[in-house]
Amino acid sequence: MAKARLVLEVMILLVVLAGNVSPWVLDVLEGSSSRYCLSWRLAVEANNMCAWRTVPPQCLHHVENYITGSQYRRDLDLIVDQIGAYVDGIDMSGDGMDAWILDVDDTCISNLLYYRGKRYGCDPYDALGFKAWAARSECPAIPAMLGLFRRLIEAGFKVILLTGRNEESLGEATVENLQSQGYIGYERLIMRSAAYRGQSAVTYKSAIRKQLVEQGYRIWGNIGDQWSDIQGEFAGNRTFKIPNPMYFVP
Repeated sequence: MAKARLVLEVMILLVVLAGNVSPWVLDVLEGSSSRYCLSWRLAVEANNMCAWRTVPPQCLHHVENYITGSQYRRDLDLIVDQIGAYVDGIDMSGDGMDAWILDVDDTCISNLLYYRGKRYGCDPYDALGFKAWAARSECPAIPAMLGLFRRLIEAGFKVILLTGRNEESLGEATVENLQSQGYIGYERLIMRSAAYRGQSAVTYKSAIRKQLVEQGYRIWGNIGDQWSDIQGEFAGNRTFKIPNPMYFVP
């Protein structure tokens, strides 16, 4: 038994030195840490881990393997399937006021390339660094969400993109990024103006949704990667949270 364990440890060491560490090897290496990280990610998605600032250092590889791997894509596909089933059952009014709200960052488009440089959320949030990244208009579309967006448009819903990005500094770059990735045909792109500067995402997005309802829109659905996207007043008939273990927005 001791000899077999020694052989296994040598094999793991060789794989690590080669720089090709699989999730299975990480589980062996990290042991209880890997199990803790799985529980930590579940707590994040269930909103039981409120106001967390960074990913625990021991969970870097866990988050990396999840967000870049097949499980994240399968999770998204399952959520989109559930949304699709809900959409199929909606009796639309035909008056052009049936609406859906979608968040932008890490809901419609992905910041994964940026967060790779931030150790997948293990480093503290860098407002200036993220602004510089977003200004490049290089965020790729999240395929499952782009497909859902197009399905909603084709079904006749008014899709409203609601983001906490600053309108003054990132307005043009955001429009360019969305269009280049295929997000064409949405009703509005609403960004944070000076009037909402300093407000939490819950307060800001609740206020915008209130305005939309007062204008006559019926919000059938609301999708975001943060709990703050879907909390607060006028959240919509149904809300859907997609996974994001890399950061928390209050």
